[in-house]
Amino acid sequence: MRMILCCLLSCLAFSAHAVIETYEFSSEALEARYHQLSQELRCPKCQNQNIADSNSPISRDLRALTYEQLEAGATDEEILAFMVERYGEFVRYRPAVDERTALLWYGPAAMVLVGAVVFGIQLRRRSKVAPVSGELSSEERAKLAARLGADMANTDTADTSRGSTVNDKDVS
Repeated sequence: MRMILCCLLSCLAFSAHAVIETYEFSSEALEARYHQLSQELRCPKCQNQNIADSNSPISRDLRALTYEQLEAGATDEEILAFMVERYGEFVRYRPAVDERTALLWYGPAAMVLVGAVVFGIQLRRRSKVAPVSGELSSEERAKLAARLGADMANTDTADTSRGSTVNDKDVS
């Protein structure tokens, strides 16, 4: 019996943290704009949640402020400008394109372009390398014969001193 009571009380404790806010809008259009704006504005405290999904006190204040400004007749642009002025461009999930955010918007495309140029240069360098033919020139053959002759002489003298030959090593 105690176990069941503890389980029920713990379930009640978890559900007590949920916050539900309701606002009475003067029109359906304002309510739609409110939901769109609350999805676009980022919670300054949570950073990866919008103000609609966050339960932090600052998000509740921002939702109330958005509601008040909408009911007062402010446009979406005016509300966003006010929020950006107060909290910085970070408060928007889709920051405006200007000189301060140009790197954010154009940086990824520039990096892809730089990568494509480097890749193209590497491909050109590989294609300019002379293809390797299977035949040796007469000069290369002479050098190879000289090296093999010297190596074979060194190997034969070392093997005969131990009592074995080169052919014995090849068999094993």
